[in-house]
Amino acid sequence: MIRPGKIRISIYAQLVFWTSVILILLMFGLLFIIQNREVKAIYQEKKERGLVMIRYIAEMNVRRLVLWDLDSIDENISGLVREDLAYVIFYDRNGKPVVVSESIAENLEVLNQTNCAGEVSPGDIFYTNLELLLDGRRQEVMEIEMPVFIPGSENKWGSVKIGLKLEDVYLRIKRTRMILMGFGLGALLLSVISSTLMARRITKPIKNLVEGTKRISLGDFSYRIPVISADEIGDLTRSFNEMAQQLQKARWQMEETNRRLLQAEKLASIGRLSATIAHEIRNPLTSVKLNIQKLSESQSLNELEQEHLAIAREGIEEIEKFIKELLSYTRASTLQKDYFSLAEVLDESIKMLQPSLKKKGVTVKKYYELGLPQAYIDADRLRQVFLNVLRNSYEAVEEGGRIEVSLKMDRDKDRLSFEIRISDNGCGIPEKDWENIFEPFFTTKTSGAGLGLANARRILGQHGGTIRAIKKEGRGSCFLITLPYSEKKGEA
Repeated sequence: MIRPGKIRISIYAQLVFWTSVILILLMFGLLFIIQNREVKAIYQEKKERGLVMIRYIAEMNVRRLVLWDLDSIDENISGLVREDLAYVIFYDRNGKPVVVSESIAENLEVLNQTNCAGEVSPGDIFYTNLELLLDGRRQEVMEIEMPVFIPGSENKWGSVKIGLKLEDVYLRIKRTRMILMGFGLGALLLSVISSTLMARRITKPIKNLVEGTKRISLGDFSYRIPVISADEIGDLTRSFNEMAQQLQKARWQMEETNRRLLQAEKLASIGRLSATIAHEIRNPLTSVKLNIQKLSESQSLNELEQEHLAIAREGIEEIEKFIKELLSYTRASTLQKDYFSLAEVLDESIKMLQPSLKKKGVTVKKYYELGLPQAYIDADRLRQVFLNVLRNSYEAVEEGGRIEVSLKMDRDKDRLSFEIRISDNGCGIPEKDWENIFEPFFTTKTSGAGLGLANARRILGQHGGTIRAIKKEGRGSCFLITLPYSEKKGEA
């Protein structure tokens, strides 16, 4: 729960921020180290160049210093002072300047400061950085001083000092820093982009999970999250989808349970009603039927009276048929199951309807898969199911219509099952009524109680099977019946 006044920052923003901060710190730390190494390398290069230069000047003028030919030394160093070499100073063995470049002749502080006035060794080199006024402006100078010895002699004859301008060093350092800064800005941009992409990759599955939980909370258990990674987030996504699937399955089971409970309540109500009907109507109806039969046997009745009695008999038969279907639907009978051939049961059901089919000119086409095993069923009850469905098809088709009956084994699922399809080219059933036609007393016909298909579904439910209306090509209707296969011991 977010406290009032507390700013909500998304995980995406936090990931982008902290990842960018870490990358920037690492990058600038690395650039700082690189810069220090580059600066040291530039200074070291300058020192090595100055060392080569001062050794060259010392070796070139050592004989002139011994001979005390100061004019020649002055002439030599005047041509050397250019570009980055600011000045050259020669000292005698006592540290007194004897030859001085014009550029530094008036700077007594530099002239009188020497590191080689005392005892020194031939390999001693002295470095000093200072700021001087040269060419009318302040400049940084690196001073390098070394003693001058004659080979084979231990006596110091003097020393030489040069001043190197550091302007080129600072320019190189500035250029290096600019390059590193450009590289740093590029790396900064790259780090922000990479952290953004990484944060998006991490937070996108989380957003999908949040959306999934919202959809689940609204009751949409069919929602599935796409798995876009093979890491822990991917495992979490797969677990979420499995959970949603289990919830959807549990919901279906709950709906089925509720439907069965509702069906049981309906059956209980219809059972009480059917008992009253059987008691209050059936016995008087039997008396009426017997009296009509006696009257119809009388020879004194004319043709019109005989016709009226026939209509009355048909009405009584319809009432008896309704009572019979009602009692059959509400009775909780026990199945008498054994192994039977479904093809034979289907053929028997068709034969029972054959007179009506022949009278209307309806053709029945059978498509049975050969070599099917026997089914563990109550043959009498299933014959009633097939007869109810076939009668519906017969009533739906016109004269000269067509009914197709197919039987095969469904091997696509984990559990084998028989599949029976009964279709026709009749008027068909509206798709909106596909589920309602299996409800008690629901009918789209002008006659009938609407219990035939309801009774069929109840009997198939006792067998562990199902019945439903499905789409078919062309006009008409198609019913799909499934029955589980129970393996029989010793069966080929």
